[in-house]
Amino acid sequence: MSVLQNRGSNLLKHARLFNNVSVARLMSGKAKTSAEVILREKKVSAFNYDPLSVVISRGEGIYMWDVEGKKYFDFLGGFATLNQGHCHPKILKAMTDQLATLHHTSRAIHHDCLYELNEFLTKTFGYDKVLNMNTGVEGGETSIKIARKWGYRVKKIPENQAQVVFAHGNFWGRTIAAISASTDPNSFNEFGPHVPGYQIVPYDDLGKLEQLLRNPNVCAFMVEPVQGEAGAVVPSPGYLKGVRELCDKYNVLWIDDEVQAGLGRTGKLLAVDYDGVRPDVLILGKALSGGVYPISAVLANDDIMGVLTPGTHGSTYGGNPLACKIALAALDVILNDGLIDNAFKMGELFRSELTARLDKKKLVQVRGRGLLNAVVLDPKYSADSSVVSLAIKENGLVTKPIGTNMLRFSPPLTITESELRQGIDIIVNTINGLSSE
Repeated sequence: MSVLQNRGSNLLKHARLFNNVSVARLMSGKAKTSAEVILREKKVSAFNYDPLSVVISRGEGIYMWDVEGKKYFDFLGGFATLNQGHCHPKILKAMTDQLATLHHTSRAIHHDCLYELNEFLTKTFGYDKVLNMNTGVEGGETSIKIARKWGYRVKKIPENQAQVVFAHGNFWGRTIAAISASTDPNSFNEFGPHVPGYQIVPYDDLGKLEQLLRNPNVCAFMVEPVQGEAGAVVPSPGYLKGVRELCDKYNVLWIDDEVQAGLGRTGKLLAVDYDGVRPDVLILGKALSGGVYPISAVLANDDIMGVLTPGTHGSTYGGNPLACKIALAALDVILNDGLIDNAFKMGELFRSELTARLDKKKLVQVRGRGLLNAVVLDPKYSADSSVVSLAIKENGLVTKPIGTNMLRFSPPLTITESELRQGIDIIVNTINGLSSE
């Protein structure tokens, strides 16, 4: 079946599902129902996502409402961007105040907000310099560029021979550079030729990592301290300390991808804080804006960041005045409103309750750190995860399936114990009540 035929089949499926929608109404005026929105979106939008069949029109805190007015618990959290919840008043005020003053200049000239954000970032995380970008994947690309240039300038790797090592199961975006490191066939296949100079090592395997780092042409190892898109995979105790020791031993830069796991999500400011270690290069994103604007940052010390000179890297929007003020407000909420401690406590409760209450036949594992978690189901006794997530949505909670047997949960870090317990009840009652037939 061709891509167009497949898309047409999906449109027909939705048309049958929402057969109360008239063609005339579909083609004119503003969409009034979830059915109309979904059909009209599919008619004009690329089919690179297959979203849950819910249409959200409003959000506040940990809640969302669809166009019909139904209320949902948001346990997806905008792919862990909404650590501060929907429409946080401090972030919105910082945004609107700056919008009315100055929102963009480009980096061709100075503005009076960049130093404020970058001074705060360097002081908070303990690095000399910040390179400001927009998206998480740009942070990854930026880090690899820095590492390669450092490899040639400092480690004296022969020109065009630099190697970067990534962990199996990694996910840091869908640019050509990012998918070249992917082990997911949907991301990797039919998008070649891929970026050269990449190697893959099993996650949480220090022995295999050392074998690769012995190569003198390796300039960096980039890894997530908790693998989010792989299903909240937490490494063994001591793994990250071992990564630090091996990178020191073989003069390799450790790039820590905290785009998803960082900024309080796992119950620590950074996920590497569980092991008390410090990477050479730190990538931040997602919750750095509270989900209201694309903001990312790469941090490193002068001996690494200093390899860049004017013209070697940049971004039209990176570090613009609006982004700087939003990021400062977003960080203020995380650091001063108790979100990190709350994420730790609520995560402990979430995992213990689900482990105790979910049907043991259906459950393989509940795993994660803080409020970055996943439930792994046994496909022999449980329905497909997409079916489960749809049923959970019908019961008033939004989450995301991963593959065929995992569900991901990353609610805002502002969630209260009462709200979390209500969400747990929905999850447990839905999964335990579903037949595997």
